[in-house]
Amino acid sequence: MDATELARQLLDPIPAHRTARIEVVRAVDGAAQVALETPPELTNVIGSLHSSGLITLVDAAGLAAIIAAAEHPDQFDGVVPLGAAASLRFTAPARGRLLASCRLSHTARAALRSVLAGEENRTTFTTHAEITDAEGTVVCSGHFDWSVRRPA
Repeated sequence: MDATELARQLLDPIPAHRTARIEVVRAVDGAAQVALETPPELTNVIGSLHSSGLITLVDAAGLAAIIAAAEHPDQFDGVVPLGAAASLRFTAPARGRLLASCRLSHTARAALRSVLAGEENRTTFTTHAEITDAEGTVVCSGHFDWSVRRPA
């Protein structure tokens, strides 16, 4: 399912995403891309996006991919994804327009499917995202451990 608009509706109101001006570019079939123009107020001492902005991008890419795993919008009603742990690896200065991409693994999709289908109330899995700059250079990669639940 193309869940791009649903991902926009769910992610846009999140204060951290609004502060960083994150936009959902694409969210389809368990894969997503989110982007931002590096805001000057979120840069570090070398003019690169601060690590807090990078983790926000990794988080948003994972969330959009999770939303994109739904087979129809109603499947996501009441679903609460929360980050449990995260790790980042910085590889180059993150400047200008940045694009974060995340594709759910088969393991993550299978775990998430049980909650989306209403068979389970909770699951955990890990997502991986890469952030590239306008030239296609990987500036950061990260993992996010998720706890996804649907309250009874």
